[in-house]
Amino acid sequence: MDFLRKLGIEGVNAGTSTGTKHMESKSLSSSFTPVDGKKIANVTLTSKEQYEQVIASAQNAHLVWREIPAPQRGEIVRQIGDKLREFKEPLGKLVTYEMGKIHQEGLGEVQEMIDICDFATGLSRQLYGLTMHSERPEHRMYEQWHPLGIVGIISAFNFPVAVWSWNAMIAAVCGNVMVWKGSEKTPLCGVAIQKIVAKVLKENNLPEGIFNLVTGDRELGEWMTTDSRIPLISATGSIRMGKEVAKVVGGRLGKSILELGGNNAIIISKDADLEMAIRATVFGAVGTCGQRCTSTRRLIVHEDVYDQVKERLVSIYEKITIGDPLEPGTLVGPMIDQDAVNAMQNALKQAQEEGGTLVYGGQVIEGEGNYVTPAIVEAENHYEIVQEETFAPILYLLKYSSQEEAIAIHNGVKQGLSSAMFTLNLREAECFLSATGSDCGIANINIGTSGAEIGGAFGGEKETGGGRESGSDAWKAYMRRQTNTINWGDTLPLAQGISFDVD
Repeated sequence: MDFLRKLGIEGVNAGTSTGTKHMESKSLSSSFTPVDGKKIANVTLTSKEQYEQVIASAQNAHLVWREIPAPQRGEIVRQIGDKLREFKEPLGKLVTYEMGKIHQEGLGEVQEMIDICDFATGLSRQLYGLTMHSERPEHRMYEQWHPLGIVGIISAFNFPVAVWSWNAMIAAVCGNVMVWKGSEKTPLCGVAIQKIVAKVLKENNLPEGIFNLVTGDRELGEWMTTDSRIPLISATGSIRMGKEVAKVVGGRLGKSILELGGNNAIIISKDADLEMAIRATVFGAVGTCGQRCTSTRRLIVHEDVYDQVKERLVSIYEKITIGDPLEPGTLVGPMIDQDAVNAMQNALKQAQEEGGTLVYGGQVIEGEGNYVTPAIVEAENHYEIVQEETFAPILYLLKYSSQEEAIAIHNGVKQGLSSAMFTLNLREAECFLSATGSDCGIANINIGTSGAEIGGAFGGEKETGGGRESGSDAWKAYMRRQTNTINWGDTLPLAQGISFDVD
């Protein structure tokens, strides 16, 4: 395929790289497209010896990179953004082909990378610290921020390139170097990105080891999380995985940024613009075939409009086009693999066993690829399966009668990533956004749960992990804070007025 050629994807691709240096290996893994199940290409796996070489290269590169002024580091990130603009079309197609999201979403993911490059470029001139007044005369106090060193990035299949960029571009302008382990389900996306970034590094005569790629399974992730040479691990994935990462990294007193599961809900008030709410719900529930951490899983609808909303949803679901994600007009592509299809079927079975009613969909579509029809299920919030995050296009319909009940249902899960309420009632909206409202890291009014902008910090509370990436002041997680005090006088007064005279 032409887009693979443009990105330099070959029959066998190096899954271990320190920039322009790609390491060969006899250990291979194959990447298969969920579109029709066919093999795309092979990728070499990172051996323990190669991992050590990557870490050594990263350590050496950091000694150089941290000395480059932050605005100059921002200039390198700006150039990476320009390269991504140049390769946006083929890279968007690769994301679609290897992951399964529709082409528009693939292009959107690359645009998100471009946007974060622009954001990080500006940020490179805004790594501000505070100046504080000292209680001691002729003293000055201030704080400054220094890079951590190596940032380990472990990303998931559903956003095979964007989540890397949220971390890597911010961390880069902060003076860090990166070691990236992408998902073993989408390794070619990592290979393509590494090739694009390598062009910029080479054009600027920068050393190997600033942006590094490693490829492998859970064992490779364990090497990274247990490695004290990596002071920060940013990990995206399941709650189970995140708890293990937190335990291991915390055990060595390292830092972690965790972006874990979401059990996201939209509340539709009787005072909502129903058509707007329903359109947002459909995109949130079926976009990326329900495989976003911000996908809408629960729809909490006021009893006065419940039947109307349900009927309208079914009428839309009946018209959703499912198929090849590269084809124009397709709205829902395949699930990532057969295991994901099986998980969806098991969840639907459990929901019905617990008392739920399948309103629409849920069928496996026969033929090549991992295609299903998105499902709508009437359920209760206390069902065990509703309490879990199933990475699939299943929307649970829940009914409420009062604002207090709606918020209780909404917050009555262990995850806390993204949330939304549709209402034209000002009091309801402000209540939802107040301290007694949504307990999520993201709370929206008259916008769905999915599709966050890069300008705000992205992340969630409770078992979502508490991490923040992307915009706002999320950059501080990639740096170490240092408080400085300068005595410019000729005496040595002590803090708190302590007297300690020595002859």
